[in-house]
Amino acid sequence: MSEIKNTKQQIRLPLILALAISAGIWIGATFAEPKTERNDLKAAIYKLQEIITYINRDYVDSVNTNELVEFGIQSMLEKLDPHSSYISSKDATLAKSQLDGEFDGIGVEFGIIRDTIYVVAPLSGGPSEKLGIQSGDQIINVDGKTVAGTGITNRDVFDILRGPRGSIVKVDIKRKNQKDLIPYEITRDKIPQYSINATYMISDEIGYIKVTRFAATTHEEFKKAVLELKEKGMKKLVLDLQSNPGGYMGAAINIADEILNENALIVSQQGKLNRYNQKAYAIKPGLFEDGSVIILINEGSASASEIVAGAIQDNDRGLIVGRRSFGKGLVQMPIDLSDGAELRLTIARYYTPSGRSIQKPYGDDQDYSSDWTNRYEHGEFFTADSIKFNDSLRYETKSGRAVYGGGGIMPDFFVPLDTTMSSMYVNRLFNSDSSREFILDYLDKNKKKFEGMSFEDYYSNYQISEEMLQGLIKVGEKNKVKFDEKDYKKSKEYLKILLKAHLGRNIYDDNAFYKVINEINEIYLQAIKLFDEAEKLASTEKVEE
Repeated sequence: MSEIKNTKQQIRLPLILALAISAGIWIGATFAEPKTERNDLKAAIYKLQEIITYINRDYVDSVNTNELVEFGIQSMLEKLDPHSSYISSKDATLAKSQLDGEFDGIGVEFGIIRDTIYVVAPLSGGPSEKLGIQSGDQIINVDGKTVAGTGITNRDVFDILRGPRGSIVKVDIKRKNQKDLIPYEITRDKIPQYSINATYMISDEIGYIKVTRFAATTHEEFKKAVLELKEKGMKKLVLDLQSNPGGYMGAAINIADEILNENALIVSQQGKLNRYNQKAYAIKPGLFEDGSVIILINEGSASASEIVAGAIQDNDRGLIVGRRSFGKGLVQMPIDLSDGAELRLTIARYYTPSGRSIQKPYGDDQDYSSDWTNRYEHGEFFTADSIKFNDSLRYETKSGRAVYGGGGIMPDFFVPLDTTMSSMYVNRLFNSDSSREFILDYLDKNKKKFEGMSFEDYYSNYQISEEMLQGLIKVGEKNKVKFDEKDYKKSKEYLKILLKAHLGRNIYDDNAFYKVINEINEIYLQAIKLFDEAEKLASTEKVEE
């Protein structure tokens, strides 16, 4: 999503009538259009005004005008493209906090298990950790109101626990082995969110960085991670962008700038208005311009992830390994509306350095939402030969390698999806939160077992026992996940690794989770074998320079 912002006069849009909404959107985008188009706009606005007035005055039942208008806005935007969107004032603050890198709250990771809020972990340095709130605690009451057994949702939890810094929320906690509820008075504070979830050395020379989204803090996090790994001897980098849905374009550009040599084109964007036509270049000495690079992508890598992958690929700076990315090449401008809502309007398309638009097709004749299903059924996740490229969309990298537009970034090395270990039964165990409930209970009963155990000892020696698996199965059955013996036998080793990874995350951190789970990540395992190819490509790029 682009970070372009207009002045308050340009973007202030009233949200009282559909007429005013339409006027705000279209006048702001068409002030330079010919008179005939302005007349058409006036006629359309008048028609909307007529309709909303008649409904409000004469319709047989009472209506909520704001709800009607918001429905109309959503329907209008759906006719434009799949990514222009409207976020109500209720949801806008939460949506922004997910990209801003911090929010105000009590500082817990939570889950809802059997209609009760469970504390999965208090966040390090947050107000809940300082007060002694523990993993496994159940939040029963909030500000005197019962929240357990009320059908509470994740959205509800955000609404009641988040709030302005310095404000106070009172919660009553149920803790195992405690008869009475424990009252806490928590003063909310700034809670940082991290977009880089793992940073570790794979070997003496290979470093690994997992970026889960591109937020306001991602560039600073990336620089810190690179410096940390270089101090440990990193000469080669695996940048994991698998299932990264994107975020701020500026964060993607800054990260690419840390890897590409100066003056290399990173991305360009073109819109209807000249002010949206831009080109971004590498403009400063980067932290990792010399070492070889491999970037991991898959069908869930989108938008800002594709900017980074496309820039590295087209400049022959590193290898792209995995499966074809999502294919989102549209740029959204966030527009703050007067009532606190937000409009994210597509104002440009972006292009990789070779000139590729990697936006996949959309429109009335395209089932955009079913693209992943279609790819799966067509066999694209399993063989590269199933992907057909249009020769008219052929482009070349700096060294003359062929790359194609038309939908997503196609990796240099394709890695098929491995489904031999997974099963529906294992998916249900984790989707039902049975695994989380089991882990919280297991750690509560076995804390002493892990006291003083280093992660390296855990990673190398700790094994998931048959007794633990049977315990998980029982929790699953309690949560109405019926045991499937055939699936269990097929996925037993896979289940052990999943359970060990999630358990490791609770005991240690996200680094522990990714280091364990990457043992069964087929893209990761293939990538670390390809650094000879990555080094050749990096050498080619230097010759071109």
